[in-house]
Amino acid sequence: MTLSFDSRKMADALYTGQFCPMFIDGAFVPAQSGEVLDVVDPASGHQLATVPRGGAADVDVAVAAARRAFEGEWSKFTPYDRQEILLRIADLMEKNWDMLCVSDTVDMGLPITRTLGNKRRVIGMLRFYAGQATALHGDYIENSVSQSMISYTTREPVGVVGAIIPWNAPIAASIWKIAPALATGCTVVLKPSEDAPLTPLLIAKLMQEAGVPDGVVNVVTGTGAEAGARLAAHPDVNKVVFTGSTATGQTIARAGVDNLKRITLELGGKSPMIICKDADIAKAIPVAAMAVYAHSGQICIAGSRLFVAREIQDEFIQGLSEFAKSLKIGHGLDADTDLGPLINAQQTSKVEAYIASGQEEGARLITGGGRPSGDPYDGGNFLRPAIFADVRDDMKIAREEIFGPVVSVLPFDTLDEVTARANATQYGLAAGIFTRDLGTAHKMTKRIKAGSVWVNMYHAIDPAVPFGGLKMSGYGKEGGVEHLQAYLDTKAVWIQTE
Repeated sequence: MTLSFDSRKMADALYTGQFCPMFIDGAFVPAQSGEVLDVVDPASGHQLATVPRGGAADVDVAVAAARRAFEGEWSKFTPYDRQEILLRIADLMEKNWDMLCVSDTVDMGLPITRTLGNKRRVIGMLRFYAGQATALHGDYIENSVSQSMISYTTREPVGVVGAIIPWNAPIAASIWKIAPALATGCTVVLKPSEDAPLTPLLIAKLMQEAGVPDGVVNVVTGTGAEAGARLAAHPDVNKVVFTGSTATGQTIARAGVDNLKRITLELGGKSPMIICKDADIAKAIPVAAMAVYAHSGQICIAGSRLFVAREIQDEFIQGLSEFAKSLKIGHGLDADTDLGPLINAQQTSKVEAYIASGQEEGARLITGGGRPSGDPYDGGNFLRPAIFADVRDDMKIAREEIFGPVVSVLPFDTLDEVTARANATQYGLAAGIFTRDLGTAHKMTKRIKAGSVWVNMYHAIDPAVPFGGLKMSGYGKEGGVEHLQAYLDTKAVWIQTE
């Protein structure tokens, strides 16, 4: 792919070590403590910028601003007004898409070709929710108690929403949280990850340009333990939406008990990818590989448990290995990069520990797993994509979410067997199936316990289609009309006519 702009020049213009304040009540401000956090390019180790280390006091100010906006000017906006604003946001983000993608790439490492490729999805989300803003309505209910009574329902915004997002997709995650809130008339306090806080601040600026009133959207930067914890537990936050680890999701669920706030959790996964013996192998290999290697494995839906029919296992592993070796590792700003860095040194060491564990437990490392050396890898958090064979279901690499470029290949003999093994996990976020048999596809999609199941494909996400997990992968849906209902309360109205 050839870029139509100089990505490195744009990155230098955006971030040269400057201070990037957070956004509260329509103003860009420092933390009340004056403390800052360093933001580092994971591909080079160089400092990009600093952001405020927001704490509980800053969250309190942001929530108060969101409450004033919710009960004040924003409450006077009609659905049509909110639709217009969402459409203006979409237009501004589309106009500034290259800048936003460069920001995301340097902030968290995803190759620029992949961030640019998310345009249709992200802008589509904004326009989908804009369309939904004027389609929300209650119901008239034919009263069965008395003919002299009329009953109907209204749908009303829940109030202030606390949104906490991870570092692996700041653009998409920000919009997935903010757009439905705006469509329904809620206000938002967004807490981005401390590892990738820069793009959400750019988005806040664009939203201000689009005419979003002060206090409707606020972005507080800081750590999860400080700013995130306060936002999750805040008594004046009516709903929390969170994407991240299962452990943190459990903490957030507990924090919401005191005021019984609504909570939507999109958490971890250990998703199965099932390659049946009749699969189109040539088509399945690149899809199965990128089901894990996209973003160097740092995606919650990574199909990292690769179940392959025993009859085709050797052929599949050979093709998978050749594909993995062909992937170009490098800085995300380079147009020919396939795999960028992991987010930080801590995550890189964690993945290396999983690779060592796989070998210690008897799995066979087919390829990858080491750190590339020399220029341009010095200072970056790079790992070669790894493939393990001879993996057992009870091995650590087959049970736990690695969040790195590691695939475990597990052979199977029957569909009943592989279905049971695929479901034998605490997670239930996603799954993939490759087969040419329509009957097999229907049978297995019904039996697999996961929130999303893809057949002969993977990673497809559409604003109109609900997304979310089962079991320890969370609860609640994002996407589709169901997503919007989670930001609304239903009120029943009774009228005596006689």
